[in-house]
Amino acid sequence: MARYVGAIDQGTTSSRFIVFDEAGGIAGQHQLEHRQILPKPGWVEHDPIEILKRTEEVIAGGMRNAHILAADLAAIGVTNQRETTVVWNPKTGEPWYNAIVWQDTRTDRIVAALERDGQGAAIRRKTGLPPATYFSAPKLQWILENIEGVRRAAERGEALFGTIDTWVIWNLTGGPDGGAHVTDVTNASRTMLANLETLTWDDELLALFGVSRSMLPEIRPSSDRRSYGTTRAAGPTGGEVPISADLGDQQAATVGQACYAPGTAKNTYGTGNFMLLNTGTRRVPSTSGLLTTACYRFDDRPTVYALEGSVAVTGSAVQWLRDQLGIISTAADIEPLANTVTDAGGMYFVPAFSGLFAPYWRSDARGAIVGLSRFHEKGHLARATLEAICFQTRAVLDAMIADASIALDVLKVDGGATVNDTLLQLQADILGVPVVRPVITETTALGAAYAAGLAAGVWKDLAELERKWRPDKRWEPRWSADQRKSAYAGWKKAVDRTFGWIELTP
Repeated sequence: MARYVGAIDQGTTSSRFIVFDEAGGIAGQHQLEHRQILPKPGWVEHDPIEILKRTEEVIAGGMRNAHILAADLAAIGVTNQRETTVVWNPKTGEPWYNAIVWQDTRTDRIVAALERDGQGAAIRRKTGLPPATYFSAPKLQWILENIEGVRRAAERGEALFGTIDTWVIWNLTGGPDGGAHVTDVTNASRTMLANLETLTWDDELLALFGVSRSMLPEIRPSSDRRSYGTTRAAGPTGGEVPISADLGDQQAATVGQACYAPGTAKNTYGTGNFMLLNTGTRRVPSTSGLLTTACYRFDDRPTVYALEGSVAVTGSAVQWLRDQLGIISTAADIEPLANTVTDAGGMYFVPAFSGLFAPYWRSDARGAIVGLSRFHEKGHLARATLEAICFQTRAVLDAMIADASIALDVLKVDGGATVNDTLLQLQADILGVPVVRPVITETTALGAAYAAGLAAGVWKDLAELERKWRPDKRWEPRWSADQRKSAYAGWKKAVDRTFGWIELTP
């Protein structure tokens, strides 16, 4: 019997394929970056064809590196950058336009009009989301209104919509030749088109954004014994492999971190930061700027929900130092550079490149570096960048405490940036809460693999998966309460300086 499970992790900056063994260890992997297309300030796009090509290449590379054949895979799970929006022709498989990435802010006037016209309260009630450029529906509306021929194509049945999971699964299961047009509850809950209570497409929301139901994928469980379809992408020999799981990346990381009990939380450090708190089968409306979202649904069991704090720019701020400013050569260089100074010297960096997400939801904000003097050098900017990641997480945690009346005993962390020990010590200092990194930090891919393996019978239940979680290292807070209070007060002053930079009058 096949005892390996594959995970496609299609992220904002790269695609990877990881093969996990029955113990949850990594047997082989491969990763490739794709281009970030930036046509105008605030616009962020990806080439869907390039993403598909990279996905196929990393599957092949991961299989080679694991030294296995398709017959050795019990199933494949998919996890993805979530709100990024693709529209394509189902007859040809060609995209009508580039994918509009979750970071993109071109829809700010559409979003402002929703609030101006009094639609915000209904959207929050139905979807658990505030009107924001972050989500898929305004991006889809923009494509329908601005790309020649797309709306007419949709009326003819020649335009399908999907987030990246839908695009990848449709292509891997046949594309124009019978590909499965599906998504799961977690990705659907991020579109602003699905009713969070029923987890079905909502007619009033479709009418609001001018979207035809025929464009939309079928909403399926995140882990499905029936599978969504099969693929030969794992290799020409060994037969077809079922694709049996699909979760948005942050929900997948929650599964990979074994946050199955209400009240458990994780924080993922990637292009952005995303903290999720499991609230069980209870939907908790936020009054503090958080999102209420689907966390996962396994087969015919009830959907589990979460509160989420989404921060747009964290790891991508480090990329900015590398690619735009050139003060570091690799992302790993930021840690030794930050350690050339003992603190940020009163400098604060608020990387609001795409506005501010949770808990502020200010599309009118833009990035700022404040507190500068001739004293400061690049080491201070590097340290201020790491502190910015941690301060933004503090704002989210404070909102979670207010909404759910919880006090975290420990924060589980994962994602690429968690190799940075200085970052995690600063995070413990700024939160005043211990921070724990697991042995397997690629928890996004691991969660997709766990969900697929459950569907395929590789693992029995969540209790078995929970026993597999192992800590690697723990950081205890070192700052005094007064130091923590003073530093965070300075951060809040810096955030205030970023508001109102962009005029959003529709």
